[in-house]
Amino acid sequence: MWFEAGRVRLRQLEIIAVIAGQCGLAAAISWEVAHRLLDVATPVFAPTAAVGTIVAALGQRARRTVELLVGVAGGILVSDALLWLIGFGPWQTGLVVALAVGLSLFAVGSSSALVAQAGSSAVLIATLWPAVPSVQWRRIEEAAVGGVVGLVVVGLLLPVNPMRVLDRAAAPVIDTVAGELDNVAQAIAERDAGLAARALDRLRATEPDLVRMHEAMVGAEEVVTIAPARWKRRRDVERYRHAVDHVDTVVLECRELARWATDGLRRAEPMPEPLLGAVAGLAVTIRGAQRAGRRGEQFGVVRAAALEVARLAGQATHWGLGVYGEGMVTQLLTLSSDVIQGTGERWENADRMVRQAAAR
Repeated sequence: MWFEAGRVRLRQLEIIAVIAGQCGLAAAISWEVAHRLLDVATPVFAPTAAVGTIVAALGQRARRTVELLVGVAGGILVSDALLWLIGFGPWQTGLVVALAVGLSLFAVGSSSALVAQAGSSAVLIATLWPAVPSVQWRRIEEAAVGGVVGLVVVGLLLPVNPMRVLDRAAAPVIDTVAGELDNVAQAIAERDAGLAARALDRLRATEPDLVRMHEAMVGAEEVVTIAPARWKRRRDVERYRHAVDHVDTVVLECRELARWATDGLRRAEPMPEPLLGAVAGLAVTIRGAQRAGRRGEQFGVVRAAALEVARLAGQATHWGLGVYGEGMVTQLLTLSSDVIQGTGERWENADRMVRQAAAR
């Protein structure tokens, strides 16, 4: 477990370094722009807004920048209006912040960026306005400068490589799925129901990795939209999107496959050699699909491997399978079709190809 966590951390190291560099560059530029353009001696809000834009979730930076500005303006308007009426003090500060946050939540739901900015702006106005005149307008101006600078850094000066982001986000999912399929194949070979059950548990624990993969997908699409240097990768990202749309289904079906295998082994059902070969071949096929997608290769080899999985699954039906073995065959055929669809093939064609392979 510790070794796997270390591998995931190393995969993320390059992305972490780029984001850290983006934050440093954006903070420096926004400070200088606010200092010179707005004539602020020591800008605070501009670097804060710039860093907030950078560290927002990949794929949500443009939206979070708008939320940041709306939150700042909303917090200032609410606090300004109330403080003119009720004055300054501890209970006034609490009331102003509560109303600013409440109105923001009512308006947009659970958007943390907008709500946090509304609350922090209300606090600043309620506590600083008596001592620092015009702090509210300075906050709006600096927030606008910081948000724009953050987007410029992300989109123009130091954009991430979208394909590397995707590869590093997808790798833990693919590694887990393929590795646990290998374990299921080993469990069949050794008639070890416990090993298959542990593989099923690990497949069920992939949800956080799936979430990160989808966030990275949205982030890659954002990068190829706002960063001219990455526009040439649009087609690659679109192709990756098509594959990612099938990954969730493949993971769910692999869980079902592991569950069928676990129950079949517990009931001592027959697990013939072709069934073992189909499960092991599926792991190889999934790894091959990842390699082909990363290198931009054609998927002919991947489709052929998926059809071989279907052929072996169909062959296993002639060995007198039990209920759970038949369930495994169904899942293997479905998985073969989904892998082929993930390479860009239409559902009708993928289904026909798999059925023909299974019937051979």
